Amino acid sequence: MRRWLAVLVAATTSLVLVSLLVPLALLVRSVAHSEAVASASRAAESVAVAVGAVDVRAMDEETLRLTAEQAGASSGHPVTVFLADGRVLGAAAARTRAVDLAARGRSLSAAAPGGREILVAVQGAPGGTAVVRAFLGDGDLDRGVHRTWLALLILGVALVGLGILVADRLARAVVRPTTALAQVSHRLAKGDLTARATPQGPPEVRTAGLALNHLAGRISDLLAEERETVADVSHRLRTPLTGLRLEAESLTDPGEAARMEARVDALERAVTAVINDVRRRSRERASCDAVAVVRDRAEFWSVLAEDQSRTFALDLVPGPLPVAVPAEDLAGCVDALLGNVFAHTPDGASFRVRLTSRPGGGVALTISDAGPGFGPGDPPRRGESGAGSTGLGLDIARRAAEDSGGSLAVGRSDLGGAEVRLLLGIPVARDEQRLDG
Repeated sequence: MRRWLAVLVAATTSLVLVSLLVPLALLVRSVAHSEAVASASRAAESVAVAVGAVDVRAMDEETLRLTAEQAGASSGHPVTVFLADGRVLGAAAARTRAVDLAARGRSLSAAAPGGREILVAVQGAPGGTAVVRAFLGDGDLDRGVHRTWLALLILGVALVGLGILVADRLARAVVRPTTALAQVSHRLAKGDLTARATPQGPPEVRTAGLALNHLAGRISDLLAEERETVADVSHRLRTPLTGLRLEAESLTDPGEAARMEARVDALERAVTAVINDVRRRSRERASCDAVAVVRDRAEFWSVLAEDQSRTFALDLVPGPLPVAVPAEDLAGCVDALLGNVFAHTPDGASFRVRLTSRPGGGVALTISDAGPGFGPGDPPRRGESGAGSTGLGLDIARRAAEDSGGSLAVGRSDLGGAEVRLLLGIPVARDEQRLDG
């Protein structure tokens, strides 16, 4: 915007200056020509007075010659006197057709090679009409014009530059608060609901800043209400969980009782994590060791894999490998993806969990199985499933990956079934987060 305003002001200022300076330049040249002609005419007329007063028949040529030379020296224009009898006094000059025309009694100005000649007819001079000629060279006609034009050009360029500078200052006064508003909107889009704009600049921009702050406050209020609602709903789940725990404790088989109690504990931890997550007012980018979390969850699922006669391969790089995902969220992702493997592949189908580091930073978590795969078309979308599930497992993993600055991709594995590849970003220091904001 600043560039366009500068171009607009430069074009407008240039048009105005051209419309003013070009006529002014022409006027300067015309005035210079007029002053040169007037100076030469005064010199010629002063000599003409002397010609009319001197008795050239008395052979007073020396007086006329001195008069012509003095007039030419004082004015800077050569002065020549053409007498009626053909004699030429003063500066040497050829008799032209314009001189002959002036000898008929008519004063005039005519162009000559290298300049212009001013001719004054002296009627009543002794011996007949005499002609006084003052010569103006091209340099005399344009003396001082080019310097004046250069000064006007410099003035015009200076005015254009000044106009661009003023326009740039005005544009900065508009662009800077607008850019600040855009930065605040980007921070809000990234989840920083504490971002607020400082109203500044023109009244319209200040109004937009106030509106953006109001919108941000309203979004914060709505999210807070949503968090509280979800937390309340999640809290209500504790009552049936308590009933399940009592039922598990009443089982007569100790093994079954222990297994049920472990499942109830896991479910209670998940509900607690949901409550803590939705109550988090300003969510910060927590981090965890991906190797430790993946190993822990893989060991948890390995017991069920052994019960279902599944071949399980765990390939982890040496840790620690920090990622920009809370430990609870990463554990939930692994549980959701492995839960899909157990839910949608037959007993005995093998699977593999691989965790590797990425060259650009972060980690890649790949879970592959030997099941039927996703089938034709795209993978299930959120809330949709062809196997009787909620279809939220992949969406949970996708959101966790995108929150960390990564992504999720699905495809077909070398085991013959489905493959889910989760790219997780590395944690960013708090100071860098502020800079990014």
